Amino acid sequence: MLAAAVAAWQLTTRTHDSVYFPPPAEIARHTHDLWFSGPATHAFLTPEATDNILPSLARMATGFALAAATGIALGTALGRSRRAYALCNPVLQFARAIPPPALVPVFVVIFDFGTQMQLASIVFSAIWPVLINTAEGARNIDPLRLEVAAVLRLTTTERLWLLLLPSALPRIFAGLRLSLSLSLILMVFSELLPGTANGIGFTLTDAQSRSDLLTVWAVLVLLGALGYVLNTGLLAVEKRLLGRGRPT
Repeated sequence: MLAAAVAAWQLTTRTHDSVYFPPPAEIARHTHDLWFSGPATHAFLTPEATDNILPSLARMATGFALAAATGIALGTALGRSRRAYALCNPVLQFARAIPPPALVPVFVVIFDFGTQMQLASIVFSAIWPVLINTAEGARNIDPLRLEVAAVLRLTTTERLWLLLLPSALPRIFAGLRLSLSLSLILMVFSELLPGTANGIGFTLTDAQSRSDLLTVWAVLVLLGALGYVLNTGLLAVEKRLLGRGRPT
């Protein structure tokens, strides 16, 4: 389907010469020259790639890791206590509904422009799917398993590692997949703001200001490829941990 769409685009651009929609072959060539035509000793990355792609990935990975760790820890704690979940659930639903861009002025006041504000934006957006899915997974443990754990007199730590987390793992990974996509989106959005000196979002803004549409399309292709690769990698980890035969 994707190949057919690209082929149709390529044929259409031959008959309609539009500056806004360059041919896919030209976009692919520009993407390669811009980022992946470096020496083999640098994994074929150009200086433009190391100066912009790597810092963006570092911000996204840091924000995603913080959101995942915090979300799993808090979600597990809430899921173990029905009273705590009932008290906190309205707050969680309220906070989840706030669009992260709406809080940018608050983050700017607290952290100022820069890396800390960017990480705060990513973490605030990415934490909710992990937290809520983890809490739901921890709450929905089979009662029979809880009875078996009580009969075996498992300690709190043993229940956590042998019962609670394995039972909640499918829901945790469902939240992680959502959080990963949100981390990528918020990474780009945070780099569109003033005070950013590098990154994929910065490259996009700079290209738009110079009307460099080839670079704009190259950034869009790169973001799509990154999203696909990261999601595929997370799915591979999920299948490895859960097993191919179990539903996710």
